[in-house]
Amino acid sequence: MAYDFDLYVIGAGSGGVRAARFAAGFGAKVAVAESRYLGGTCVNVGCVPKKLLVYGAHFAEDFEQASGFGWSLDEAQFDWPTLIANKDREINRLNGIYRNLLVNSGVTLHEGHAKIVDPHQVEINGERFTAKNILIATGGWPQIPEIPGHEHAISSNQAFFLKELPRRVLVVGGGYIAVEFAGIFHGLGAKTTLLYRGELFLRGFDGSVRKHLQEELTKRGMDLQFNADIERIEKQADGSLKVTLKDGRQLEADCVFYATGRRPMLDNLGLENTGVKLDRKGFVEVDELYQTAEPSILALGDVIGRVQLTPVALAEGMAVARRLFKPEQYRPVDYKMIPTAVFSLPNIGTVGLTEEEAREAGHEVQIFESRFRPMKLTLTECQERTLMKLVVDARTDKVLGCHMVGPEAGEIVQGLAIALKAGATKRDFDETIGVHPTAAEEFVTMRTPVAG
Repeated sequence: MAYDFDLYVIGAGSGGVRAARFAAGFGAKVAVAESRYLGGTCVNVGCVPKKLLVYGAHFAEDFEQASGFGWSLDEAQFDWPTLIANKDREINRLNGIYRNLLVNSGVTLHEGHAKIVDPHQVEINGERFTAKNILIATGGWPQIPEIPGHEHAISSNQAFFLKELPRRVLVVGGGYIAVEFAGIFHGLGAKTTLLYRGELFLRGFDGSVRKHLQEELTKRGMDLQFNADIERIEKQADGSLKVTLKDGRQLEADCVFYATGRRPMLDNLGLENTGVKLDRKGFVEVDELYQTAEPSILALGDVIGRVQLTPVALAEGMAVARRLFKPEQYRPVDYKMIPTAVFSLPNIGTVGLTEEEAREAGHEVQIFESRFRPMKLTLTECQERTLMKLVVDARTDKVLGCHMVGPEAGEIVQGLAIALKAGATKRDFDETIGVHPTAAEEFVTMRTPVAG
């Protein structure tokens, strides 16, 4: 039969837009439906605005350190509404860019909530459209546990639009979103407590990285409370929040921010009209080609729960477009050696295996580690230290993992990710001449293993 579209994409986030644009570029007739905002979580309530807020929070340190270099500054004043207004203006600009990218590539844009009627049909704004393939790219949504008083807490969705900076913030969670926002609030001057029910935050990251960041955040005066969880939240007459922990202790805050996980956004999507199956965590089940149990329906990005990172969704979108409409260019997404950064203050950059993962996988490992005070800080009172670490296979000399905590860690690790992807050995690192004087050169000058 003749379909209205070759590909109908539900969700105009990073993965959906990438799949739609390239499919259209390959000659397919494509439509995209979006019910909220173009660019998805990343552009609107995720990585982009978060990084802008991280930049804002970092200025406090810059002002503090400037005196060591001879600068005399009047007392700096921070205005939260100015930062948020400027952030909003930039996000609106990016929304326009995403709109132009879609329209200029020949994609039909439908703004509204799309619902799947059957394996080849979508309904939106009262109209129905047929499609040979339907791609679900609806992303994720933050979850706040339903404890008593949960309605008084906020998630990352609301944090970007607060009218004023709270004086006292309680951040709940141990993942990268919790750590990043704790750094933002703390850096901007709020009294910040990070509360996590586990022993130590950032589970899954290298143990040295986790411990080092804990030490640095404690040095900066952030209140870290581990093995702690909230039982209930009560709003006081003055608008403040009384938070009761499971161990009976009580804390007071003006804002309780939850970053305890995200769920796939499948609300009212019509999956019950199809054979699409969900896994035990509620994510859409797909095979290695991103096909669901319903052959005409595909899914990618955060909604499938593999690696929930924007560049991964982009790669998946490209893979889907190529496989469907340019098969001679198709190559599967390689989920190994995916570099990532946590924009905590200080930053984390990491690629490859952690020391723990390498040992569990049976590698005989050598560990090279360096901790030092960055050159920029030698003229200041700041005692922050940078961590750099290499995990090396002692038998093959191959570098299995690279980890850093310190300024511009993400920028530095991006380049090293190429080396690890190409199979670099420790000898390759050793024979590479460093750029002097930089922090990055430490990665090619570590000679003595600290453990094996």
